[in-house]
Order: sequence, then C-alpha cells, then structure tokens
Amino acid sequence: MKKTVTKATRRISLPGAATLLVVSMLFAQLLGFLRTMMVNGNFSHLGPDSTDAYFAAFKIPDFFFYTLAAGALGVAFIPILSERLQKNDRKGMWVLSNSLMNLMAIIMFVVGLGMLFGARWLMNIVAPDLSPEQMNNAVAILRIISFNPLLFTITGVLTSSQQTFGRFFFFAMTPIVYNISIILSIFIFRDNIGLVGLGVGAFIGAFLSFVVATFGLRGLNYHWRPTIKFKNTDFRRILRQLPPRALDQGIDSVNSIVETNRARALGEGFVSSYENAFTLHTAPIFLIGSSISIAAFPRLSERLAQGRPDLFRKDFLDVLKTLMWLSIPAVIVAYFCRGYLARLIFKRGAPDIALILGFLSIAIFFRIIYTLLSRYFYAHKDTVTPLLVSIFAIALNIILAFALARPESYGAAGLALAQSIVATAEVTVLFVVIVLRDKLMFNRDFWSYVSKLVSVSGFTLISAFIMVSLIPLNLNDTGFFVLGFKLSLIIIVVLMVHLSVSALFGLSQAKSVINKAKNIILSPVKI
Repeated sequence: MKKTVTKATRRISLPGAATLLVVSMLFAQLLGFLRTMMVNGNFSHLGPDSTDAYFAAFKIPDFFFYTLAAGALGVAFIPILSERLQKNDRKGMWVLSNSLMNLMAIIMFVVGLGMLFGARWLMNIVAPDLSPEQMNNAVAILRIISFNPLLFTITGVLTSSQQTFGRFFFFAMTPIVYNISIILSIFIFRDNIGLVGLGVGAFIGAFLSFVVATFGLRGLNYHWRPTIKFKNTDFRRILRQLPPRALDQGIDSVNSIVETNRARALGEGFVSSYENAFTLHTAPIFLIGSSISIAAFPRLSERLAQGRPDLFRKDFLDVLKTLMWLSIPAVIVAYFCRGYLARLIFKRGAPDIALILGFLSIAIFFRIIYTLLSRYFYAHKDTVTPLLVSIFAIALNIILAFALARPESYGAAGLALAQSIVATAEVTVLFVVIVLRDKLMFNRDFWSYVSKLVSVSGFTLISAFIMVSLIPLNLNDTGFFVLGFKLSLIIIVVLMVHLSVSALFGLSQAKSVINKAKNIILSPVKI
C-alpha cells in the first residue's frame, strides 16, 4: 500500500504540468469552439428559438459559482495545502479538503434550490427584453442547470487537492468531458426539445466531470467524511480569505451580466454575436494564460512555503516571459484573422462578430498576463489587493459599457472596447503594485527581454499583414476546409516568423522550442 501511495503522489515537473495543461486545454478549446460553431449551425440567433436565450441562461449559474465557490478553489486553497504538504501532513490536507467541500456543497445546494424556483425572476434581471418564447427557453435551461454550480464546486475542490500533489490530468479532462456532452446533446435533442436540450447536455457534462474528478483520487488515500472542522486553524484561514476572493470573482460575473443586459438592449441577436466573439477571444487566454499559470501556481506557493523568495522571483519571471512570448502571436492572429475566425465559428456572414473580436484583441494580451500577476498576490495569501483592483476595473468597465455600447456610439463593439481598456488598466495597476512591493522582481534582464520582444513583435505583425494580403478572405469563402486551410497557412507562417526572429534575438523560449524540436526529429528510433 505504501508503494502505491508513493507512486500516486509522485510530482510532475512544472514544464511537464504546463505541457499537459496546454495540450489538454488546446483540445478543450477546440471542442469549445466546435460546440459554439455547432450551436450556431443548428439554432438561429434570431426568432423564438434564438441562441440569445441559451447564452443568457448560463450567466446566473456562472455568477453563483464564481462568487461563492471559485474563490475557494485554487488561489485561496492551494497555498495552505502546499504548507501542509511541506510538513508532510497529508492527513491534515484531506481534513481541509473534506471540510471545504462539505461546507461549499451545502451552500451551493441551497443556491441551486434558489435558482430552480426563482429562475424566471432571475432571467428577467439578466435579459428582460427576451420574447415570451425565448424567455421560456431561458428559464427551462436555467432550471435544468441550477445544480451545475454544486457539481462544479465539488469537482473543483477535488481537482485543486490533486494539483497540490502535482496531479493535473483529471483537472485537465473535466472541460473536455463537459464540452463533449453539450456537443452530443445538440444531435440527441435538436429535433425534439430543441434549444432546451443544450441545458440537459450541460447538466450531464457537469455530472460526468465530477465522476472524472473522483478517479483522480485513486492512490491518494482520501476518504470522505461528513464533517466540517470549523475549529481547524488552517480551515479558518481559508474562510477568512474567501470573502475578498469571492467578491473579486463576483464582480467579474456581475460585469458579464451587465454586458449581456446591454447587448440585449441593442436588439435581437447581439447577445449571441458578443458571446461568439468573446468565446474566440477567451480561447487563447485559457490555452496560454490559464493553463500555464495553473501549472505554475503550486510551484510558486511551494517556493514561498520553503522561505525562498529568490526562487519565487526566478520562477515567476520565467513564467511571465513565456506568457508574454506566446501571447504576442495570439493577439496578432486574432486581430488580422478576425474575419476568418468569425465566419468559421458562425458559418454565415458574421461582420458583427469580426468587428467585436477586433476590439477584443488587445484584451487577449492583458488577460493572459493577468492570470499570472493575480497569482503573485494569491501565492502571498493576499486576496485583498486583487479585489480592490477588480472593483476599480469592473466599475470602470460598467461605466464604459453604458457609455460606449449605444447604437449611436460603438454598439456591441463598445462592450469589447471597454473590455480592452479595462484589461490594460487592471494589469498596469497590478504591475505597479508588484514593483512597489518587490523592487528586486523586475530587474534589468527582464526589461532587456521586453525590449527584444517588442522588436520581435514588429516582424510578427508584418508577417501577418503580408499573409492576409496574399490569402484574402473572399465573399464566397465558406466551410470548415476552405476557411481552415487559409487560416492554417496564415497561422503557420506567423508562428514560424515569430519563432525564427525570436531565436535571432536570443530569446530563451525560442531556443527551448527549437532544441526540443531537434531532439524529437533527430533522436534515433529503436527498432
């Protein structure tokens, strides 16, 4: 038994964890892209079965999950678990996990009942301008997924505990299972219960994600207990950190609800257009920012638990440089290929989606960087600073949304413009705070790297402009293969130019990729 536990708790390396999460998130994002594309292809964004109802219905469950549960998972939870692991106190880790899961499950069950019985009232807040048929669809979907936050919460506690042990696989699998379930529901329910079937698929996906997470406990010697250890000192520490983190996440969700409300006020179909563009813009954020930052967070927390701020700085800057290097081509491709991407995901003419994505492109870079900067504070068990910055940022975003998202102004694109302005401001403030707190963090080597990356970005941008000019988007370009072929050619050339010029400028990330490729290509094969 001892041998099994030792093998099960063997830690994966930071590059290995990052690679696993990037690959799995890539697959999950492709499935998410496919899911949205197939929803668009099988349901109209106008009329009684408008996808506006589908997108709006998920706002309330997301709000409660992020407000009440997400703050407890990972950033407020993993650092304290890491301390326990450093003391080799696995029993104490599971006591904390068990207590948190039981407490949050009770809270989310009550919330689920509230959504189940108050669905119509809640939907009238999110999207009051829906037609009677659309409102009925939205209410039905909300009632079906009312207990999804409960399932996601339990899943999140289990996978966060597994991450502390360096086990990321089952965490990475949960969004894949969730997306596959919704995709299958399109074909199963399209011709009988229609749009409401997407809610059924989402509920089944949430349940299957929970099942997958339980498999990740194998070999970790966890046994569920129906107890909550309120007197446990570390459990109280977690609870003290929850309110600011919960408010931080909740403010973001309120902002999402406001954006949905404003998009609906512009007319029918704008909620779907904005959500489609937002999905395209979040793909690189999750793929690059979230996956790498999640993989790095346990290591960063561990460095501080070891009392090694010097190693914390080194690891933090290495990850930050990698995020910056990877995000540049993502932003450039998103902007120059916005028309290709919009038509690919929507299948029909999608000028609104392309316009919105163009304004969201700048936000991609800053949202990716934010995923790591915020974890600097969470690793230091500081949840207040990100909260205060978020309050400022979201307040600014709501003001800008009402000012810019008007028919006589920028329309739905105004919501995207507000997002980019706010993302830039939020990262700038966090960056300044880090500089004031730790003057050793951003040294001369970092600023030298930034200057080289700016130069590299110029060449990457020019290559994208040339490729889009050589392979333009024509009016009759439709279909996955035509658009996918053109898009693939552009992306490949842009990435190759970015990699090659980065290597010429001596950026370590490019050298690492090239050396890895050489090892794979030139390594002898045993026969």
